[in-house]
Amino acid sequence: MQIPGHPRVEIVVPVLNEEYDLGPNVRRLREFLDTAFPFPAEVCIADSGSADATWEIGCQLAAELPGVRIVRLEQPGRGRALKQAWSESTADVLAYMDVDLSTNLNALLPLVAPLVAGHSDVAIGTRLVPASRVVRRPLREFISRGYNLLLRATLGQRFSDAQCGFKAIRADVAAELLPLVQDTEWFFDTELLVLAERAGLRIHEVPVDWVDDLDSRVAIVKTAVEDLRGIARLSRDLGRGRIPLEPVRQAFGRPAIADPRTALATRVLRFAGIGVLSTVAYALLYLGLRHAMPAQIANVLALLITAVGNTALNRRITFGVRGVENRGRHQLRGLVTFAIGWSLTASSLWLLHTAVAVPAPGVEIAVLTVANLAATVVRFCLFQTWVFDDDAPTLPTFEPPAVLDTTRSN
Repeated sequence: MQIPGHPRVEIVVPVLNEEYDLGPNVRRLREFLDTAFPFPAEVCIADSGSADATWEIGCQLAAELPGVRIVRLEQPGRGRALKQAWSESTADVLAYMDVDLSTNLNALLPLVAPLVAGHSDVAIGTRLVPASRVVRRPLREFISRGYNLLLRATLGQRFSDAQCGFKAIRADVAAELLPLVQDTEWFFDTELLVLAERAGLRIHEVPVDWVDDLDSRVAIVKTAVEDLRGIARLSRDLGRGRIPLEPVRQAFGRPAIADPRTALATRVLRFAGIGVLSTVAYALLYLGLRHAMPAQIANVLALLITAVGNTALNRRITFGVRGVENRGRHQLRGLVTFAIGWSLTASSLWLLHTAVAVPAPGVEIAVLTVANLAATVVRFCLFQTWVFDDDAPTLPTFEPPAVLDTTRSN
Protein backbone atom coordinates (compact mmCIF):
# COMPACT_ATOMS: atom_id res chain seq x y z
CA MET A 1 0.00 0.00 0.00
CA GLN A 2 1.66 3.23 -1.13
CA ILE A 3 1.50 6.34 1.01
CA PRO A 4 0.38 9.32 -1.11
CA GLY A 5 2.29 12.56 -0.90
CA HIS A 6 5.61 10.89 -0.13
CA PRO A 7 8.76 11.49 -2.22
CA ARG A 8 8.97 9.49 -5.42
CA VAL A 9 11.57 6.80 -5.93
CA GLU A 10 12.93 5.58 -9.26
CA ILE A 11 14.85 2.32 -9.62
CA VAL A 12 17.10 2.15 -12.66
CA VAL A 13 17.86 -1.29 -14.08
CA PRO A 14 20.92 -1.05 -16.39
CA VAL A 15 20.95 -3.78 -19.03
CA LEU A 16 23.13 -5.01 -21.88
CA ASN A 17 21.92 -8.02 -23.87
CA GLU A 18 19.56 -9.27 -21.17
CA GLU A 19 16.67 -10.53 -23.32
CA TYR A 20 16.08 -13.59 -21.10
CA ASP A 21 16.15 -12.02 -17.62
CA LEU A 22 14.64 -8.61 -18.41
CA GLY A 23 10.95 -9.52 -18.80
CA PRO A 24 10.36 -11.78 -15.77
CA ASN A 25 12.55 -9.78 -13.40
CA VAL A 26 11.09 -6.35 -14.26
CA ARG A 27 7.60 -7.82 -13.80
CA ARG A 28 8.66 -9.22 -10.44
CA LEU A 29 10.16 -5.88 -9.40
CA ARG A 30 7.06 -3.96 -10.53
CA GLU A 31 4.78 -6.33 -8.60
CA PHE A 32 6.86 -5.87 -5.46
CA LEU A 33 6.72 -2.07 -5.78
CA ASP A 34 2.94 -2.16 -6.27
CA THR A 35 2.17 -4.48 -3.36
CA ALA A 36 4.93 -4.26 -0.73
CA PHE A 37 6.67 -0.89 -1.14
CA PRO A 38 5.18 2.12 0.68
CA PHE A 39 6.49 4.94 -1.54
CA PRO A 40 5.46 5.90 -5.08
CA ALA A 41 8.05 4.23 -7.29
CA GLU A 42 8.91 3.88 -10.96
CA VAL A 43 11.23 1.57 -12.87
CA CYS A 44 13.61 2.79 -15.59
CA ILE A 45 15.20 0.27 -17.93
CA ALA A 46 18.50 1.73 -19.15
CA ASP A 47 19.60 -0.18 -22.24
CA SER A 48 23.22 0.60 -23.06
CA GLY A 49 23.65 -0.62 -26.62
CA SER A 50 22.10 -4.10 -26.54
CA ALA A 51 22.42 -6.09 -29.76
CA ASP A 52 19.76 -8.70 -28.99
CA ALA A 53 16.02 -8.32 -28.31
CA THR A 54 16.51 -6.43 -25.04
CA TRP A 55 15.33 -3.10 -26.48
CA GLU A 56 12.16 -4.56 -28.00
CA ILE A 57 11.29 -6.41 -24.79
CA GLY A 58 11.91 -3.27 -22.75
CA CYS A 59 9.64 -1.20 -24.98
CA GLN A 60 6.93 -3.81 -24.62
CA LEU A 61 7.27 -3.73 -20.81
CA ALA A 62 7.13 0.10 -20.79
CA ALA A 63 3.94 0.04 -22.88
CA GLU A 64 2.30 -2.70 -20.85
CA LEU A 65 3.24 -1.88 -17.25
CA PRO A 66 2.35 1.46 -15.62
CA GLY A 67 5.36 3.00 -13.89
CA VAL A 68 7.95 1.52 -16.27
CA ARG A 69 9.97 3.56 -18.77
CA ILE A 70 12.96 2.78 -20.96
CA VAL A 71 15.92 4.82 -22.20
CA ARG A 72 18.35 3.83 -24.95
CA LEU A 73 22.07 4.56 -25.16
CA GLU A 74 24.03 3.56 -28.23
CA GLN A 75 27.28 3.15 -26.29
CA PRO A 76 27.77 0.44 -23.65
CA GLY A 77 28.76 1.15 -20.05
CA ARG A 78 26.90 0.71 -16.78
CA GLY A 79 28.17 4.00 -15.42
CA ARG A 80 27.10 5.82 -18.59
CA ALA A 81 23.62 4.30 -18.39
CA LEU A 82 23.17 5.19 -14.72
CA LYS A 83 24.46 8.70 -15.17
CA GLN A 84 22.06 9.45 -18.02
CA ALA A 85 19.02 7.79 -16.41
CA TRP A 86 19.60 9.47 -13.05
CA SER A 87 20.28 12.85 -14.67
CA GLU A 88 17.00 12.72 -16.63
CA SER A 89 14.85 11.46 -13.74
CA THR A 90 12.37 13.69 -11.92
CA ALA A 91 12.17 11.43 -8.85
CA ASP A 92 13.32 12.53 -5.40
CA VAL A 93 15.33 9.39 -4.64
CA LEU A 94 17.30 7.55 -7.32
CA ALA A 95 18.27 3.91 -6.97
CA TYR A 96 19.59 1.12 -9.12
CA MET A 97 19.78 -2.65 -8.98
CA ASP A 98 21.09 -5.36 -11.25
CA VAL A 99 18.62 -6.99 -13.62
CA ASP A 100 19.27 -10.45 -12.14
CA LEU A 101 17.78 -9.22 -8.82
CA SER A 102 20.62 -10.86 -6.90
CA THR A 103 19.66 -8.70 -3.91
CA ASN A 104 16.56 -9.68 -1.98
CA LEU A 105 13.92 -7.03 -2.69
CA ASN A 106 13.07 -6.74 1.00
CA ALA A 107 16.24 -4.67 1.36
CA LEU A 108 14.85 -1.93 -0.91
CA LEU A 109 12.90 -0.12 1.80
CA PRO A 110 15.84 -0.06 4.28
CA LEU A 111 17.97 1.25 1.40
CA VAL A 112 15.84 4.26 0.48
CA ALA A 113 14.16 5.09 3.81
CA PRO A 114 17.17 7.03 5.26
CA LEU A 115 17.30 9.08 2.05
CA VAL A 116 13.58 9.84 2.11
CA ALA A 117 13.94 10.91 5.75
CA GLY A 118 16.93 13.15 4.94
CA HIS A 119 19.12 11.26 7.40
CA SER A 120 21.60 10.12 4.74
CA ASP A 121 22.75 11.23 1.31
CA VAL A 122 23.80 7.96 -0.31
CA ALA A 123 22.84 4.37 0.55
CA ILE A 124 24.53 1.14 -0.50
CA GLY A 125 23.93 -2.55 -0.09
CA THR A 126 26.84 -4.43 1.43
CA ARG A 127 27.73 -8.10 1.15
CA LEU A 128 30.84 -7.79 3.32
CA VAL A 129 29.49 -7.41 6.85
CA PRO A 130 28.54 -10.25 9.21
CA ALA A 131 24.82 -9.46 9.01
CA SER A 132 24.77 -10.10 5.24
CA ARG A 133 23.82 -13.49 3.83
CA VAL A 134 25.73 -14.17 0.64
CA VAL A 135 25.84 -17.11 -1.72
CA ARG A 136 28.58 -16.76 -4.34
CA ARG A 137 31.65 -18.46 -5.66
CA PRO A 138 34.86 -18.32 -3.57
CA LEU A 139 36.80 -16.60 -6.35
CA ARG A 140 34.31 -13.73 -6.54
CA GLU A 141 34.28 -13.44 -2.76
CA PHE A 142 38.08 -13.25 -2.72
CA ILE A 143 38.19 -10.65 -5.51
CA SER A 144 35.51 -8.51 -3.87
CA ARG A 145 37.21 -8.46 -0.48
CA GLY A 146 40.62 -7.88 -2.04
CA TYR A 147 39.30 -4.97 -4.10
CA ASN A 148 37.76 -3.25 -1.10
CA LEU A 149 40.95 -3.76 0.94
CA LEU A 150 42.88 -2.15 -1.92
CA LEU A 151 40.50 0.83 -1.88
CA ARG A 152 40.99 1.18 1.86
CA ALA A 153 44.76 1.14 1.48
CA THR A 154 44.99 3.50 -1.52
CA LEU A 155 42.07 5.89 -1.17
CA GLY A 156 41.32 5.55 2.54
CA GLN A 157 37.65 4.69 1.96
CA ARG A 158 35.55 3.63 4.95
CA PHE A 159 32.47 2.11 3.24
CA SER A 160 32.60 -1.67 3.14
CA ASP A 161 31.39 -2.72 -0.34
CA ALA A 162 32.02 -0.53 -3.37
CA GLN A 163 30.61 -2.76 -6.10
CA CYS A 164 27.38 -4.25 -4.80
CA GLY A 165 24.77 -3.64 -7.53
CA PHE A 166 22.29 -2.09 -5.12
CA LYS A 167 22.59 1.63 -4.38
CA ALA A 168 20.54 4.80 -3.96
CA ILE A 169 21.18 8.53 -3.81
CA ARG A 170 19.08 11.63 -3.15
CA ALA A 171 18.32 13.47 -6.38
CA ASP A 172 19.57 16.82 -5.09
CA VAL A 173 22.87 15.23 -4.10
CA ALA A 174 23.14 13.42 -7.44
CA ALA A 175 22.69 16.68 -9.33
CA GLU A 176 25.87 18.04 -7.71
CA LEU A 177 27.91 14.84 -7.56
CA LEU A 178 27.28 13.17 -10.93
CA PRO A 179 29.03 15.85 -13.05
CA LEU A 180 32.21 15.14 -11.07
CA VAL A 181 32.22 11.41 -11.85
CA GLN A 182 34.31 10.62 -14.95
CA ASP A 183 34.09 6.85 -15.27
CA THR A 184 31.38 5.37 -17.47
CA GLU A 185 31.97 1.68 -16.81
CA TRP A 186 32.19 -0.49 -13.67
CA PHE A 187 34.40 1.92 -11.71
CA PHE A 188 31.50 4.41 -11.71
CA ASP A 189 30.18 3.06 -8.39
CA THR A 190 33.54 3.33 -6.65
CA GLU A 191 34.24 6.82 -7.92
CA LEU A 192 30.80 8.06 -6.89
CA LEU A 193 31.18 6.68 -3.37
CA VAL A 194 34.73 7.94 -2.87
CA LEU A 195 33.75 11.45 -3.97
CA ALA A 196 30.67 11.35 -1.72
CA GLU A 197 32.77 10.32 1.26
CA ARG A 198 35.46 12.93 0.54
CA ALA A 199 32.74 15.60 0.34
CA GLY A 200 31.55 14.71 3.84
CA LEU A 201 28.30 13.06 2.73
CA ARG A 202 26.65 10.43 4.89
CA ILE A 203 26.68 6.93 3.37
CA HIS A 204 24.16 4.49 4.80
CA GLU A 205 24.96 0.77 4.52
CA VAL A 206 22.36 -1.99 4.37
CA PRO A 207 23.35 -5.65 4.90
CA VAL A 208 21.79 -7.63 2.07
CA ASP A 209 20.85 -11.18 1.21
CA TRP A 210 22.69 -11.84 -2.04
CA VAL A 211 22.65 -14.81 -4.41
CA ASP A 212 25.29 -14.56 -7.11
CA ASP A 213 24.18 -14.80 -10.73
CA LEU A 214 25.91 -17.83 -12.24
CA ASP A 215 25.36 -16.34 -15.73
CA SER A 216 27.26 -13.15 -14.94
CA ARG A 217 29.13 -11.85 -17.99
CA VAL A 218 31.49 -9.46 -16.24
CA ALA A 219 35.01 -9.79 -17.72
CA ILE A 220 36.95 -10.09 -14.49
CA VAL A 221 40.47 -9.42 -15.82
CA LYS A 222 39.41 -6.49 -18.03
CA THR A 223 37.33 -4.99 -15.22
CA ALA A 224 40.18 -5.40 -12.71
CA VAL A 225 42.63 -3.58 -14.99
CA GLU A 226 40.15 -0.75 -15.58
CA ASP A 227 39.50 -0.49 -11.84
CA LEU A 228 43.24 -0.20 -11.11
CA ARG A 229 43.49 2.57 -13.69
CA GLY A 230 40.48 4.26 -12.11
CA ILE A 231 42.05 4.08 -8.65
CA ALA A 232 45.30 5.60 -9.95
CA ARG A 233 43.47 8.41 -11.78
CA LEU A 234 41.16 9.21 -8.88
CA SER A 235 44.01 9.17 -6.36
CA ARG A 236 46.04 11.51 -8.57
CA ASP A 237 43.15 13.92 -9.15
CA LEU A 238 42.21 14.05 -5.48
CA GLY A 239 45.83 14.52 -4.46
CA ARG A 240 46.25 17.46 -6.83
CA GLY A 241 42.95 19.07 -5.87
CA ARG A 242 41.51 18.77 -9.38
CA ILE A 243 38.03 17.71 -8.27
CA PRO A 244 35.92 20.64 -6.97
CA LEU A 245 34.31 18.95 -3.96
CA GLU A 246 34.06 22.06 -1.80
CA PRO A 247 30.67 23.21 -3.21
CA VAL A 248 29.24 19.74 -2.52
CA ARG A 249 30.73 19.75 0.96
CA GLN A 250 29.26 23.15 1.72
CA ALA A 251 25.83 22.20 0.37
CA PHE A 252 25.44 18.74 1.91
CA GLY A 253 28.51 17.77 3.93
CA ARG A 254 28.25 17.04 7.60
CA PRO A 255 31.10 17.89 9.96
CA ALA A 256 32.76 14.82 11.41
CA ILE A 257 32.01 14.14 15.06
CA ALA A 258 34.90 12.42 16.77
CA ASP A 259 36.29 11.97 20.24
CA PRO A 260 38.94 14.74 20.52
CA ARG A 261 41.27 12.35 22.34
CA THR A 262 40.98 9.78 19.57
CA ALA A 263 41.48 12.43 16.90
CA LEU A 264 44.57 13.76 18.68
CA ALA A 265 46.01 10.27 19.12
CA THR A 266 45.48 9.56 15.42
CA ARG A 267 47.20 12.78 14.46
CA VAL A 268 50.11 12.08 16.77
CA LEU A 269 50.59 8.60 15.31
CA ARG A 270 50.45 9.87 11.73
CA PHE A 271 52.74 12.77 12.54
CA ALA A 272 55.17 10.41 14.24
CA GLY A 273 55.19 8.04 11.27
CA ILE A 274 55.91 10.89 8.87
CA GLY A 275 58.51 12.17 11.33
CA VAL A 276 60.33 8.84 11.25
CA LEU A 277 60.37 8.88 7.44
CA SER A 278 61.58 12.48 7.44
CA THR A 279 64.33 11.73 9.96
CA VAL A 280 65.61 8.81 7.88
CA ALA A 281 65.46 10.93 4.73
CA TYR A 282 67.25 13.76 6.54
CA ALA A 283 70.05 11.47 7.73
CA LEU A 284 70.59 10.03 4.27
CA LEU A 285 70.59 13.47 2.67
CA TYR A 286 72.97 14.84 5.27
CA LEU A 287 75.46 12.00 4.81
CA GLY A 288 75.27 12.42 1.05
CA LEU A 289 75.77 16.19 1.16
CA ARG A 290 78.43 16.09 3.89
CA HIS A 291 80.99 14.65 1.50
CA ALA A 292 80.76 17.74 -0.70
CA MET A 293 80.20 20.64 1.75
CA PRO A 294 80.68 21.80 5.34
CA ALA A 295 78.49 20.36 8.09
CA GLN A 296 76.36 23.49 8.65
CA ILE A 297 75.51 23.89 4.97
CA ALA A 298 74.74 20.18 4.58
CA ASN A 299 72.52 20.41 7.66
CA VAL A 300 70.57 23.39 6.32
CA LEU A 301 69.99 21.86 2.88
CA ALA A 302 69.00 18.44 4.21
CA LEU A 303 66.66 20.00 6.74
CA LEU A 304 65.10 22.33 4.16
CA ILE A 305 64.39 19.55 1.66
CA THR A 306 62.88 17.22 4.23
CA ALA A 307 60.91 20.08 5.82
CA VAL A 308 59.09 20.81 2.54
CA GLY A 309 58.25 17.13 2.10
CA ASN A 310 57.27 16.80 5.76
CA THR A 311 54.88 19.74 5.55
CA ALA A 312 53.27 18.42 2.37
CA LEU A 313 52.73 14.94 3.85
CA ASN A 314 51.37 16.25 7.15
CA ARG A 315 49.10 18.67 5.35
CA ARG A 316 47.48 15.83 3.43
CA ILE A 317 47.71 12.80 5.73
CA THR A 318 47.83 14.09 9.31
CA PHE A 319 45.58 17.13 9.09
CA GLY A 320 43.44 16.14 6.08
CA VAL A 321 43.99 19.37 4.13
CA ARG A 322 43.64 18.81 0.37
CA GLY A 323 43.63 20.94 -2.73
CA VAL A 324 45.81 23.84 -3.74
CA GLU A 325 44.01 26.50 -1.74
CA ASN A 326 46.34 28.10 0.86
CA ARG A 327 49.05 25.55 0.05
CA GLY A 328 51.62 28.32 -0.36
CA ARG A 329 50.66 29.83 2.98
CA HIS A 330 50.93 26.45 4.67
CA GLN A 331 54.39 25.85 3.19
CA LEU A 332 55.48 29.32 4.26
CA ARG A 333 54.37 28.67 7.81
CA GLY A 334 56.03 25.28 7.61
CA LEU A 335 59.27 27.06 6.76
CA VAL A 336 58.94 29.05 9.97
CA THR A 337 58.84 25.77 11.87
CA PHE A 338 61.81 24.72 9.75
CA ALA A 339 63.69 27.78 11.00
CA ILE A 340 62.96 26.77 14.56
CA GLY A 341 64.10 23.23 13.85
CA TRP A 342 67.19 24.52 12.12
CA SER A 343 68.09 26.72 15.10
CA LEU A 344 67.86 23.69 17.40
CA THR A 345 69.97 21.45 15.17
CA ALA A 346 72.43 24.20 14.27
CA SER A 347 73.00 25.12 17.91
CA SER A 348 73.45 21.47 18.88
CA LEU A 349 75.93 21.01 16.02
CA TRP A 350 77.82 24.13 17.10
CA LEU A 351 78.02 22.89 20.69
CA LEU A 352 79.30 19.51 19.49
CA HIS A 353 82.07 21.07 17.38
CA THR A 354 82.97 23.38 20.26
CA ALA A 355 83.40 20.39 22.57
CA VAL A 356 85.08 18.07 20.03
CA ALA A 357 87.31 19.41 17.31
CA VAL A 358 86.64 16.65 14.78
CA PRO A 359 83.64 14.55 15.86
CA ALA A 360 82.95 11.27 14.11
CA PRO A 361 80.10 11.30 11.56
CA GLY A 362 78.16 8.83 13.72
CA VAL A 363 78.32 11.19 16.68
CA GLU A 364 77.14 14.07 14.51
CA ILE A 365 74.17 12.02 13.35
CA ALA A 366 73.28 11.00 16.91
CA VAL A 367 73.35 14.59 18.18
CA LEU A 368 71.38 15.91 15.23
CA THR A 369 68.81 13.13 15.59
CA VAL A 370 68.15 14.07 19.22
CA ALA A 371 67.87 17.72 18.23
CA ASN A 372 65.47 16.77 15.43
CA LEU A 373 63.26 14.86 17.87
CA ALA A 374 63.04 17.96 20.06
CA ALA A 375 62.23 20.07 17.01
CA THR A 376 59.55 17.53 16.06
CA VAL A 377 57.61 18.20 19.25
CA VAL A 378 57.71 21.91 18.55
CA ARG A 379 56.67 21.32 14.94
CA PHE A 380 53.65 19.26 15.93
CA CYS A 381 52.43 21.93 18.34
CA LEU A 382 52.79 24.59 15.65
CA PHE A 383 51.14 22.40 13.01
CA GLN A 384 48.26 21.69 15.36
CA THR A 385 47.61 25.28 16.40
CA TRP A 386 48.91 27.49 13.61
CA VAL A 387 50.39 26.14 10.36
CA PHE A 388 47.20 24.59 8.89
CA ASP A 389 44.73 26.80 10.74
CA ASP A 390 43.67 29.33 8.12
CA ASP A 391 41.89 31.39 10.76
CA ALA A 392 45.09 31.82 12.74
CA PRO A 393 46.80 35.21 12.50
CA THR A 394 49.49 35.56 9.89
CA LEU A 395 52.99 36.62 10.70
CA PRO A 396 53.30 40.28 11.61
CA THR A 397 54.72 42.47 8.92
CA PHE A 398 57.23 45.21 9.63
CA GLU A 399 57.52 48.39 7.71
CA PRO A 400 61.14 49.52 7.21
CA PRO A 401 61.97 52.69 9.09
CA ALA A 402 62.06 55.88 7.12
CA VAL A 403 65.51 56.79 5.85
CA LEU A 404 66.70 59.97 7.49
CA ASP A 405 68.13 62.63 5.20
CA THR A 406 71.59 63.26 6.62
CA THR A 407 72.83 65.52 3.83
CA ARG A 408 73.73 69.03 4.89
CA SER A 409 72.67 71.99 2.92
CA ASN A 410 75.36 74.54 2.17
